[in-house]
Amino acid sequence: MTGARRGPGRPPRGEAAEGPGARERILEAARAEFAERGYDKTSVRGIAKAAGVDPALVHHYFGTKDEVFAAAIEVSFEPALLIPAIIGESTEGIGERLARYFISVWENPVTRAPLLAVIRSALTHEAAAKVLRGFVLRRLLERVADDLDVPNPEFRAELAASHMIGIAVLRYVVQVEPLASAPPEEIVEMVAPTLQRYLTEV
Repeated sequence: MTGARRGPGRPPRGEAAEGPGARERILEAARAEFAERGYDKTSVRGIAKAAGVDPALVHHYFGTKDEVFAAAIEVSFEPALLIPAIIGESTEGIGERLARYFISVWENPVTRAPLLAVIRSALTHEAAAKVLRGFVLRRLLERVADDLDVPNPEFRAELAASHMIGIAVLRYVVQVEPLASAPPEEIVEMVAPTLQRYLTEV
């Protein structure tokens, strides 16, 4: 005799809900949901269903929808947390290294999809923009600024970030030509000197 039927999207107790990897599955589902539906149309219940867990478990690990979004952003930007390694022991050539790394992250379809979702959500929803600002300022720009020996390091880091985000919006979101189809190496070559000036010139 078979057991009682479960509702759709609800795993048996102790299987997906409490098993190892539940948090990672929730994050992966959140990235996919935000990428496909945007911030407004994504719900904790929808994320839970996609992850095969109870909504209560999403709240247990992450709290509110904003906090799930923030965690998804962190996963999406995880490669960017290597920025101190990109900066290295010397600021010589930092503009080129930063530009090359940023473009490589966006050119990779695996990392591009969640980043597109993050940018689109931030452009259309203030709560998403607030989460993105907080993460970018706290985790990325401050890391860059801490390693710069120049006046106004945080302002300079913000200028560099604004330059790269602007390129991302025009190339990958709006897809303005000829930028949208320009070879990545050409973009790096053109952008690197400007980033170098932002981050190093006194």
